[in-house]
Amino acid sequence: MNHTATSATYEGDFYAWLLKSAELLRQGQFSELDLEQIAEELEGMARSDKRQLINRFAVLLSHLLKWQYQPERRSKSWERTIREQRKRISLLLDDSPSLKYEIEQKLADAYEIAVLSAANETGLDEDCFPESCEYALDQVLDAGFYPD
Repeated sequence: MNHTATSATYEGDFYAWLLKSAELLRQGQFSELDLEQIAEELEGMARSDKRQLINRFAVLLSHLLKWQYQPERRSKSWERTIREQRKRISLLLDDSPSLKYEIEQKLADAYEIAVLSAANETGLDEDCFPESCEYALDQVLDAGFYPD
């Protein structure tokens, strides 16, 4: 398989390209691989995990804000979402421990999204919420933490 054939397969059938690339790797046929495309895909996977962590933090933080700022509307649904996101974040960090690097920044990035979401869902003005996340990372991930 040459570079042109690899690229054509990549463009036409991504799944088949992945399987063929894995087979070539196992056989040690490195000259047959489209190494640049493989590197791009690996980087894309890393970005995807990072985006997933930020998205999960955003959902979790949004629900923590709603919990804190609309106590009269607290529900089992919000509680289940908080528990679910904590579990999914834990699993993601277990699978990809290097996501813990710069985790405070990822939490801060997620907070901006969470405020928009919480404001949208509660009808409260964005200014009602703190400008930056007031929950410590340990609190956010603590199964027993629910802000009052």
